[in-house]
Amino acid sequence: MRRYPPIADHGMVGDLQTAALVSSEGTVDWLCAPRFDSPSVFASLLDHDRGGHFSVRADTPRPPVQLYLQDTAVLVTRFLAEDGVGEVVDFMPVESTKRPEGRHRLVRVLRVTRGRVRFALECRPRFDYGRAGHRLDLTEEAARFDAPGAQATVQSVGPVTWRGDGDDLRGEATLGPDDFAAVVLTVGDPDDAAPPPLSRADVVTLYEQTRDFWHAWVRRSRYRGRWQDMVNRAAITLKLLTYAPTGAPVAAPTMGLPEQIGGGRNWDYRYTWVRDGSMSVGALLGLGYLEEAHAFRDWLGERIRAGGTVSGEPLQIMYRIDGDPDLPEEVLDHWEGYRGSAPVRVGNGAAGQLQLDIYGEAVLALSQAVEDAASAPPYDGWQSLAGVLDWLVKAWDRPDEGIWETRGGQKDFTYSRLMCWAAFDRGIRMARDFARPADLTGWITARDDILRQVMERGWSTDRRAFVQHYDATTLDASLLLMPSVGFIAPNDPRWLSTLDAMEEELVSDSLVYRYDPAASPDGLRGSEGTFSLCSFLYVNALARAGRLGQARYAFDKMLTYASHGGLFAEEVGPTGEQLGNFPQAFTHLALITAALSLDEQMDAAR
Repeated sequence: MRRYPPIADHGMVGDLQTAALVSSEGTVDWLCAPRFDSPSVFASLLDHDRGGHFSVRADTPRPPVQLYLQDTAVLVTRFLAEDGVGEVVDFMPVESTKRPEGRHRLVRVLRVTRGRVRFALECRPRFDYGRAGHRLDLTEEAARFDAPGAQATVQSVGPVTWRGDGDDLRGEATLGPDDFAAVVLTVGDPDDAAPPPLSRADVVTLYEQTRDFWHAWVRRSRYRGRWQDMVNRAAITLKLLTYAPTGAPVAAPTMGLPEQIGGGRNWDYRYTWVRDGSMSVGALLGLGYLEEAHAFRDWLGERIRAGGTVSGEPLQIMYRIDGDPDLPEEVLDHWEGYRGSAPVRVGNGAAGQLQLDIYGEAVLALSQAVEDAASAPPYDGWQSLAGVLDWLVKAWDRPDEGIWETRGGQKDFTYSRLMCWAAFDRGIRMARDFARPADLTGWITARDDILRQVMERGWSTDRRAFVQHYDATTLDASLLLMPSVGFIAPNDPRWLSTLDAMEEELVSDSLVYRYDPAASPDGLRGSEGTFSLCSFLYVNALARAGRLGQARYAFDKMLTYASHGGLFAEEVGPTGEQLGNFPQAFTHLALITAALSLDEQMDAAR
C-alpha cells in the first residue's frame, strides 16, 4: 500500500448523499458520513498514518487494474495474482433520493475469476478527522466500531476470517471461482440499531439494484454525440456529487488536496457553490436531465428567499448542502496533508467573500430552467428575484474578490461585471417574456452602463484583449465565457483578438491556466497547474468562434489527461499529474458543455 497514491489513481462510488474514493490498489482512503460535508471516517489520503483506511489487497506481481462497469457507478479493482485473477467490486446502494439517511453502506464483493487468490483486509477507521478515539466490539455476527457521535459496522458474507488488531480489524479470505465473499461497511448514527445480517442473496440483490439504477439513469440522457462514453461518465460523476435530498451539488467530495504538492492552496470543496451549481443547470438540461436541473433551481430559489448570509449580501458564494450559510474555516494541525501539503483546512473562509458574478450565474440558471419549462416563474419566486436585481442595480459597481477567490484584496474584476450584465439581461428577458412586474428602466440602465464600462475599462488597447481587472493588463480565462452569455459575438474582432492573446499567454498545448499569478499577485503562496475547467471553456470558445479543427484537437487532447476511470481533478500539473480536489464537478460540467457545443458546431458545418 503506497503512502500517497496519485490523486487521479482513484475511482469514486457513492449513494447520492456521500461518496468514497477507492485507490487502484483497493484501498478506501476517503469517506465522510453521513453527508459529503460530515467529518471523515477514512482519510488516509490526507494523512496516511492518522487518517484511517479500509483496504482489500492481494499479492500480485503486476499492478492492479481498476475500471467502472459501463454506464454505472460500480467500480471493479482487479488483482492479477500469480495463481489466479481476483476482483473487488465496490458500490454504494442508493437507499433514498428524497430524505437524508443516517446510515450508509459500502459493499465490497470479493470474487475470483480463475485460480485461487488470497485477499488481505484491513479496516482502520479514524472518526472526526482522526480526532476521536473508538472502541472495537468483535462478535461472530459483525465488528462494530463505536466513537463519540459516530459508528461503523463491518459484516461479512462468505469465508472471511476476522481478528482484532487493537481497536482495528484485520481479515483474510482465500477464494476460488466457485466461492463468494462480501464485506459490507455500514456507517451511521450510533443510536441506530445494528444492521440486520445479510445473506449472499441480499448482496446480489443490492448489486443488481445499484447496477440497474445507474443503467436506467444513463438511459434518460438524450446525448447521442461523438463522445458518448466520456459525456456519460461526466454526467454520472455530476450525479454522484449531488446531494439528492436537496438537489445541491458539491464542488468535490474531498478537502485539502493540493493545487501544488507542498503548497498552501488546499481548500475544502465539500460545499455547494452558487456558481458551480448554477452552471450545471445548462449542462444537465442539455443532456435532458430535467429533474436534476429543476431540483437545483428550487434549492437556489430557497437561498434567494431565505437571505441570512454570512456576508450580509442577498446571496453568498457557497453554502452547506442543506443551505446552511455558516462554514467556519479551521486548520487540522494534526494531519500532515497529502504528501506533506499542509495546512489541511476544514470549512471555507471564502464563504464571506464578495463575488458579484454569482448573481449572473444564478439568474442565468433560473432563466434556463424557466425557458425549459416554458411557463412563467411563480409569483413569489419572481418577487424575490426581482428584489435581488433591484439591489444589484445599486451594488454592481464595486470591487470584489472575483471568481477565483483570491485573497489579495478586492479589485474591479471584468468577469464580475460581465456576469452582472448577464443577470440584468436575463432578468429583463424574463420580465418581458412573462409580463412580470419589474423596474425595467433601472435594470436596462444598469445593463447598458456595465457593457459600456467593460468595453472602455475592461478592454486593453495595448494588449488588444479584455483583461482580468481594470487596473492591470493580465489576462483571465474566466472571460472565455463572454460569448457564451451573449455579451459579445463569438466572431467579434475584439473577441477574436482576446482569444488570440489568451492562446499566446494562457494556453500550453491545449491546457489553459486561469491567470498568471506572477503578473497579478493573488495573495497566496505557491503556484498552480493548468485549470481543467478553463481548458474545456477554451474548447467551447474555439468552437463558437468557428475554429473547429483547433477546438476538436484541444478537446481530444484534454480527454487524454482524464484518470483511468474518466475522472478529472481541478488542475493538471507540469508533468501531467492531476492536482487539487478530486473529482471536481466544475470540470465535468464544462466537459459536457464543451462536447455539446462542439457537436453542434461540427454538425452545422457539414
